[in-house]
Amino acid sequence: GWQVSMKSGSLSYILPCNRLPVQLMSQVRVYTSNGQKKDLGSEDTNGSARGETLHKVETGRQDTNSAGQKSLPKQPIQVKVKAVLKKREYGPKYTQNNFITGVRAINEFCLKSSDLDQLRKIKRRSPHDDTETFTVYLRSDVEAKSLEVWGSPEALARERKRRKEAEIKYRENLFRNQRLLWEYKEFFGNTKPRSSTAAMFFKGPGKVVMVAICINGLNFFFKLLAWVYTGSASMFSEAIHSLADTCNQALLALGISQSARTPDPTHPYGFTNMRYIASLISGVGIFMMGAGLSWYHGIIGLLHPHPVESLLWAYCILAGSLVSEGATLLVAINEIRRSARAKGLSFYQYVVQSRDPSTNVVLLEDAAAVLSVAVAATCMALTSLTGNPYYDSVGSLGVGTLLGTVSAFLIYTNTEALLGRSIEPEQLQKLTELLESDPVVRAIHDVKATDMGMSKVRFKAEVDFDGRVVTRSYLEKQDIEQLLQEIQQVKTLEELEAFMLKHGENIVDTLGAEVDRLEKDLKQRNPDVRHVDLEIL
Repeated sequence: GWQVSMKSGSLSYILPCNRLPVQLMSQVRVYTSNGQKKDLGSEDTNGSARGETLHKVETGRQDTNSAGQKSLPKQPIQVKVKAVLKKREYGPKYTQNNFITGVRAINEFCLKSSDLDQLRKIKRRSPHDDTETFTVYLRSDVEAKSLEVWGSPEALARERKRRKEAEIKYRENLFRNQRLLWEYKEFFGNTKPRSSTAAMFFKGPGKVVMVAICINGLNFFFKLLAWVYTGSASMFSEAIHSLADTCNQALLALGISQSARTPDPTHPYGFTNMRYIASLISGVGIFMMGAGLSWYHGIIGLLHPHPVESLLWAYCILAGSLVSEGATLLVAINEIRRSARAKGLSFYQYVVQSRDPSTNVVLLEDAAAVLSVAVAATCMALTSLTGNPYYDSVGSLGVGTLLGTVSAFLIYTNTEALLGRSIEPEQLQKLTELLESDPVVRAIHDVKATDMGMSKVRFKAEVDFDGRVVTRSYLEKQDIEQLLQEIQQVKTLEELEAFMLKHGENIVDTLGAEVDRLEKDLKQRNPDVRHVDLEIL
């Protein structure tokens, strides 16, 4: 049993009652985090008195039991004290060691580039793909330099306020000048060279849309003349159909031009979704203008039938419309086949996934136009043969139903694209296997790959990195013998802390370099991946 206890200074000892002779250590040394030592045995007199009392008790017990027992060898009690590093409180003073770029230093602290030439320059790993390193400055140095230049924090604050007011005034003048320039162009004409946005309409989807606008505009004009001459409900539906196609394709052209805008601070990921928005509005327009008016005119024809005039000119115009719409349809089909082949997809997959919304709209509209011409011609022929105007009204309802089906498909596919759907499982599996096969990655979780539209993918994953591999990657770039000498020179806790902080920061930089390497590998594996977010667990 444990019966006898003794306290010396701030340390407590418990001695078993087995009549063992106990020899106390003459001094108990406690080491603190700053390397100093305290001699408790020499300073605590009460502890010495308690030691003498305990010695007398143990001596009496030994005299009583000396006849039948042998004395065991004396064993000193050894006390091991763990040195704990004092917890550091990080305040605003410590954050002054943070880095700041030259642009931020000039803008936030109202400095000139010549002022930064006198400060310490530090090369850091660049977050951008086009540069390997870039120069940063210590925030404390920049703050001290700003106070040296402006004299006091109050003067710096006044200068910031003045520059803010000047920036607001500059923006107002810029808006006013842009307005005057626009009015000048309206009056004298725009003589600027053709921009890259205009060049988009001479190739790819832009070319398809422009061809469709021209052809559908001509078709609407001639179909409208035929309806005025004949009064046919089917011809009216065809004219409305061509008008809806022309307006919707003009809207598509606007979406293509807006999608080419460069990203800005308000829209950091760009304006590529403008094509899907324009296609969505186009689908709604087809439903309201094309299908709605066709149904309305067909129902009116059924309720109030009237005889149809000669349809000879209507047949001629329908034949010309069939040829022109068929030509536009072939242009759209060839463009989709070329794009689908480049993406490694089938024609059907490319259309259903709405990879190119502008071309999809032209394709579906022209396909519906060709079919509607066939439906209208068939119903008009039946009306001519039988003399019954109901066939013509039924043809108008058939054209409206066809347009409603096309509009519903366009609304569905473009809505799915705007919601941000995932990429194909096969492509996602390839990206996942690339990460899992890398030695630095221990595990990945919560993997997401979202199609942002127009062949732009955003990849996100939570990655559990193997710290040993990262550390080994750092050590492979170091001189091991020099590192060993640094370790051997460590004698105090302060030196140990400085050694660990130095190499700990370098290991974190190595981890950042590994993240950059993985992001680059993901973009090379799938060129559609434009934005990669790897979260470290």
